[in-house]
Amino acid sequence: MAALLALAMTGFICIVTETLPAGLLPQIGAGLGISQAITGQMVTAYALGSLLAAIPLTIATRGWRRRNVLLLTLAGFFVFNTVTALSHHYVLTLVARFFAGVAAGLAWSLLAGYARRMVAPHQQGRALAVAMVGTPIALSLGVPLGTWMGSLIGWRTAFWIMSGLALLLIGWVIAKVPDYPGQSRHERMPLRTVFTTPGVRPVLAVVVAWMLAHNILYTYIAPFVVPAGLGERIDLVLLAFGAAALVGIWFAGMLVDRHLRTTVLASLAAFALTAGLFGLGARNPVVIYLGVVVWGITFGGAATLLQTALADAAGRGADVALSMNVVAWNAAIAGGGVVGGMLLDSWGVGSFPGSLVMLLTVAFIMAWSSRSHAFRPGLRSGGAPVGGH
Repeated sequence: MAALLALAMTGFICIVTETLPAGLLPQIGAGLGISQAITGQMVTAYALGSLLAAIPLTIATRGWRRRNVLLLTLAGFFVFNTVTALSHHYVLTLVARFFAGVAAGLAWSLLAGYARRMVAPHQQGRALAVAMVGTPIALSLGVPLGTWMGSLIGWRTAFWIMSGLALLLIGWVIAKVPDYPGQSRHERMPLRTVFTTPGVRPVLAVVVAWMLAHNILYTYIAPFVVPAGLGERIDLVLLAFGAAALVGIWFAGMLVDRHLRTTVLASLAAFALTAGLFGLGARNPVVIYLGVVVWGITFGGAATLLQTALADAAGRGADVALSMNVVAWNAAIAGGGVVGGMLLDSWGVGSFPGSLVMLLTVAFIMAWSSRSHAFRPGLRSGGAPVGGH
């Protein structure tokens, strides 16, 4: 458990490091002498680093011992958050943010496979749920806390604190996280072979459709809740979402090893129905709060469910497939910002529910029709061994 929680803490650092600038735009902009719009590109640079680095770095390091790769990512967070805290030049800050994103891309492709190797096959889904618990905690508590600290004691101090957490986590990993060998040369599957493995592409397609729907709503949640009179209560809305996501992770941990297919389909259906209710009751705060809770529960378990399905389908190519998941996930984050912005500018927030229902229906149909390799019914078999362990 201590080892799995170290992985969860790694995810926490990834998320908070990524999103911290979003809550500190005025302070960072004033400190570097730039506009808030330009400051916002610190988030873009981080996402770009993750997108570009996840697959090539995962392939380059898959023969390394696993703990060394994890320590490399944490050292990256320590170094590049420190540079961000010290920098007085925007270009240097952007470079540091890009390479912090590179570290995150490698970390995300590593965590799921690492967690699965620590336990027996029938416990892999539950272990992954524990390793993913840092994500909703970061989204619900870490980001507001970082924003509050940055406002209170300065944005540079907030990044210093992230560096300190990375340093503490390096010690935790050395003390508590077991090491495993990387893949031997004969076990390594080419990228194309992994991508064309039956079941891999359907899971990635579901990831893109589901997460695009999620990110359209999550990115523009502030204007979305204004018609219900909750524009000043966005902190409570996000807190409700984060708390519900924690419940969703608990549900996913309980159900993923026995009922993965059913849980994926139920989550997509529940989110789609909730999006439909948002369309009918957009001005009712009770509908919004209840909908946010259901949405949070379905999102909380998504990473566990989808990464388990992907790793099972990919077998020996799991690490490479999971790096593709990082790219798909980050593309959906970027796409949510772009598509949501276009919808908002053209038709307003009233266009969100219908768009979400369409995307989630596509994801549901793809998951429903992929029962042979991607989303199999019944008990999980645990997939093929990862990394020769």
